[in-house]
Amino acid sequence: MNLQNSWAIAAKDFKIFRKKPNVIYATVALPVIIGVVFPVILNYSLHRAGHTLAAAEATSLMDAFSIWFLIAGAIIPTAIASYSLVGEKVQKSLEPLLATPMTDGEILLGKIISGLLVPLGAIYAGATLFMLLMDNFTHSVLGFYYYPNTYIGLILLSTPLIALLSVEVNVIISSRLNDVRSAQQLGSLIFLPLLGLFLASETGIFPFSNTNLLILAGALVVFDILLFLAARATFQREEILTAWT
Repeated sequence: MNLQNSWAIAAKDFKIFRKKPNVIYATVALPVIIGVVFPVILNYSLHRAGHTLAAAEATSLMDAFSIWFLIAGAIIPTAIASYSLVGEKVQKSLEPLLATPMTDGEILLGKIISGLLVPLGAIYAGATLFMLLMDNFTHSVLGFYYYPNTYIGLILLSTPLIALLSVEVNVIISSRLNDVRSAQQLGSLIFLPLLGLFLASETGIFPFSNTNLLILAGALVVFDILLFLAARATFQREEILTAWT
């Protein structure tokens, strides 16, 4: 596999995304909301009506808020990745792409790179803002800066693995459909398993402890590899060309 070919595909997609402000807005909005709104909510909770939130309650609340970066990892790539091959059809560039001597794996990897890097950049920027504001609001209550710590480190370790899974699912869906809106709607369903994990954590069925986050990360690595192999095995460029021409 030639990584230069994959990067060339990703670089071309980046140029297309810059001309799609709605895609960029959809990518940036959620990390900014998490990074700003949740710290403001915590600050209000700390000082409302003169009530001081206990340190244990504050840290528990911050940990619960930080889990939303995992959910963001599943949701945010949908806007870009679902546009992937469908966008090529809209731009009338799918046929030339599939007619190149690039392997299926190189094409898929290029699409995965373009669908992954921008959302991860937005998520990590939002996480940095989140930690800075949380520390600013809570230092006087805790007596120390809570972030960065091992817990959010494991969250941010698992986030790109979840984002990669989301991108792979959306690229596969994008290769089977010819409508961007339908691809986005179907691809967004990957949010449901993450919502289930979040509810399992909140109800104590599968709490997001450090150990469980490591287990989750390990499972995601396996799923990511298997899904890429499955995508490459089922990616039939001749079938796509025939169906979409």
